[in-house]
Amino acid sequence: MTGMARPEFTCEVRVQYLPDQSQPPEGPYAFAYTVTIRNTGDVAAQLVARHWVITDADGRVEEVRGLAVVGRQPLLKPGEQFEYTSWTRVPTPHGSMRGTFFCMTEDARPFDAAVPEFQLVYPALLH
Repeated sequence: MTGMARPEFTCEVRVQYLPDQSQPPEGPYAFAYTVTIRNTGDVAAQLVARHWVITDADGRVEEVRGLAVVGRQPLLKPGEQFEYTSWTRVPTPHGSMRGTFFCMTEDARPFDAAVPEFQLVYPALLH
């Protein structure tokens, strides 16, 4: 291993509205999000913890922190990926989420993997 090895996870998100868990028009509105975490770096690394920032249409912010994702702390070799689905509720028909995964290489070097902001939108708003 050279000093050039760099850890990197790349994250993508797909969102789905959950009509059965939502109560329009007063809210809340529920959304499932599926996160795909891909090890795009040169070294094996583990996802240890998460930090989500959830913002509703009124600018209210909720932060969620915790160890693991869906009870797992996947160890990904270069090129491997891990996908999981979770869900959230916001009080307004529109909101957004962004996040950070705290990760650790096999030789205990910490790094962050950013989850770019994604939108939570009640489908009726789109028509």
